[in-house]
Amino acid sequence: MTTARAVVELVRAPAALSVPGDSLAGAAAAGWPFGAATPALGVASACLYWAGMALNDYADRDVDAVERPQRPIPSGRVSPRFALGVASGLTAAGVGVAGLVGGRRGTAVAVPLAATVWAYDLALKSTPAGPVAMGAARALDVLLGAGAGRLRPALPAALTLGAHTVAITTLSRHEVTGGSRLLPAVTLAATAAVTAAALRGTGRSPVDRVANAALLAGYAGTFGRTQVDAVRQPNPTQLQRAVGAGILAMMPLQAALAAGAGALCAAVPVAAAFPVARRLARKVSPT
Repeated sequence: MTTARAVVELVRAPAALSVPGDSLAGAAAAGWPFGAATPALGVASACLYWAGMALNDYADRDVDAVERPQRPIPSGRVSPRFALGVASGLTAAGVGVAGLVGGRRGTAVAVPLAATVWAYDLALKSTPAGPVAMGAARALDVLLGAGAGRLRPALPAALTLGAHTVAITTLSRHEVTGGSRLLPAVTLAATAAVTAAALRGTGRSPVDRVANAALLAGYAGTFGRTQVDAVRQPNPTQLQRAVGAGILAMMPLQAALAAGAGALCAAVPVAAAFPVARRLARKVSPT
């Protein structure tokens, strides 16, 4: 019998706290095209994120039987058919919520986002295009907050979060076997570039600028520190820590982008959820 705990592990439930900030950052950059309904897009994002996690374990079930036998499917706590059903149901729910909130403009972004998630898990993950596909999924999640027709002003935020995701995904490819010092050194340089790209020093109020810089310091410190450790010791343990930290570091990055767009009201709840997500990650791994 499948337990609630097994489902929580299958979808990495707490890690979904790292996705609602995407659409908020995109909406802030685009001038809040969906108004007060925007936070509901975070529900669509969470559903699609959970769908991707369940589909990931479905697709990787044979590899996980060797490398991660404790995961729900290889441990026998969840059947492959159940995992595929969860992924399908959550995908439909995510696209449906996006359509209810954003109409055709929301659906026009949610459908390619869902397609990218499925393409990554089922076909692209192990190819050279894998990290780029994952980055594209995250970028589309940011653009979901803007909706079709208002994508251009949200594109810088989308590319910034997409670049961060490419770095995490590249690291994750070596979290089981370990790697050379060069890999975390390169992703550390990418983190510095993302930080610089997200810094908004002009055009906003002094409070917004201070919040933007402070949140970026939190982002760089959270992800950067673990990458420095991985440069020193590029073993599986350190790389897994860096990947997990990178997933959670998306939250201060999202908050920084919102603050940089003059939306401190959106940055505050995203930043406030960050320590909660870190505590929950100790109980259910985000990777």
